Amino acid sequence: MSSRFFQWLRISFFNLLLVAVLGFVLRYKIVYSLPFIDQKHLLHAHSHFAFTGWITQALMALMIATLSKQKQVDLFPKYRWLLYANLITAYGMLFSFPIQGYGFFSISFSTLSIFTSWIFAVVCWKEINSLPAKTLSGQWFKAALFFNALSALGAFSLAFMMANKIIHQNWYLLAIYFFLHFQYNGWFFFGCMGLFVAKLSSLFPDDKKIKTAFWLFAGSCFPAYFLSALWLTLPVWLYVVVIISAIAQLAGWIRIINIIIKNEKKPGASLPAPAKWLLLFSSFALTVKLFLQLASTIPYLSTLAFGYRPIVIAYLHLILLGVITLFLLGYLMGENVLPRNKKVMKGTIIFTAAIIFNEFLLMIQGVTAISYIMVPYINELLLLAASLLFTGILLLNLGIKKQT
Repeated sequence: MSSRFFQWLRISFFNLLLVAVLGFVLRYKIVYSLPFIDQKHLLHAHSHFAFTGWITQALMALMIATLSKQKQVDLFPKYRWLLYANLITAYGMLFSFPIQGYGFFSISFSTLSIFTSWIFAVVCWKEINSLPAKTLSGQWFKAALFFNALSALGAFSLAFMMANKIIHQNWYLLAIYFFLHFQYNGWFFFGCMGLFVAKLSSLFPDDKKIKTAFWLFAGSCFPAYFLSALWLTLPVWLYVVVIISAIAQLAGWIRIINIIIKNEKKPGASLPAPAKWLLLFSSFALTVKLFLQLASTIPYLSTLAFGYRPIVIAYLHLILLGVITLFLLGYLMGENVLPRNKKVMKGTIIFTAAIIFNEFLLMIQGVTAISYIMVPYINELLLLAASLLFTGILLLNLGIKKQT
C-alpha cells in the first residue's frame, strides 16, 4: 500500500488516541470533580469524533486503498480533499461540542461531515462501477455507502426537531437510534465486511453462500432498525418482521463462519497469529451482538436493555470497540500494514484486554442496576479500564510512528 495510505493510517490512529483521551476524562469526571467540563457536551464530542475521526476516517482510507489495489492505480490524490474535508469536520466537532454542546458551530460541522460522506459515497460508488470486473467486495462497499448516506436522515430529523423546539421524547430517541443503527449496523459493518471479502476473495470467487449472506444482512438491515424501537408498542406484523430480521442476520453470519471454517486451510487464508486472534475476538463480539439482538425481541429483555444506561453503553462499546475496532486492527495486521514491533504488540494486547475488562465491568454494572445494587468501586474500576484503553492506543501510536 502507498505511503499516502500510511499517512492517513497514522492520522486515524492518532484520532483513536484522542477518542481514548476523551473517554478517560469522561470516566474521571464521574469519580472526581471537574466542574469546568460539561459531561454531556464532552460525551457528544467523544461519540461524534469516534464515529467521524476514527472509524469513518479509517474506513474511507481503507476503501480507497482497496480500490487502488483492485484498479492498480493510486487513488489517494483523487480522494485527498474528501479525506481532508472529513478530518476537518471531525476536528470541528471535537472542539465545538465541548464548548457549546449542540450549537451553531457543532451542528454546522456535523452537517458538513454528512455532506462530505454523501460526496464520498457518490464518487466511490462510481469508482466501484468502473472496476474492470464486478467484485464481491464491491457489493458490501456499495451497501456501506448507501447506509451511511441513509443514516443522515436521523441526524437531520434530530436537527429539525431541535430547531423547531419539537419536544417529543419518542421521536427524539427514534431519530438518534436511526442514525446510530445505520452507522454501526450499516456503514461500519458493511464497510468492514467489504474489506474482509476483498482480503479473502480468492477463497470464494463466485461463492453463492457469501452472496446469500450479503443479501440476508442487506435485506434485513432496514427492518432491524426497529430492534432499537422495541420499547414502543409495535404492530404485531412489524414485530414479526423484526424477529425475522434478527434471525436473518444471525443466519447470514453462520453462513460466513461456515465459509471461513471450510476454507481456512486453503492457500491465501493464512494470517499472522496476532491478526487471527484479533479477528477471532472481533468475530466472537459480533456473535454475541447478534444473539443479544435476537434476545432483545423478548419483551421482558427488551425493557431491561433500553431501561438501564450501563447496558446501552456496554452494547455500543461492544460494537464500536469489540467488533469494529478489533476487526480493523486484525485486518491491518493481516495485510501486514501494522508493524509487529514490541510497542505495537504490547499496545494491542493491553488494548484488547482493556476492551474485555471494560465490557465485563459494564455488564456487571448493568445487571446489578436492575436489582438496584451498587457495586463498590465500580466507577474507579471503569476509570482504570479507560486508562488501559488509552495506554494501549498510545503504545500503538508510538509503535506505528517508529516503524513508518
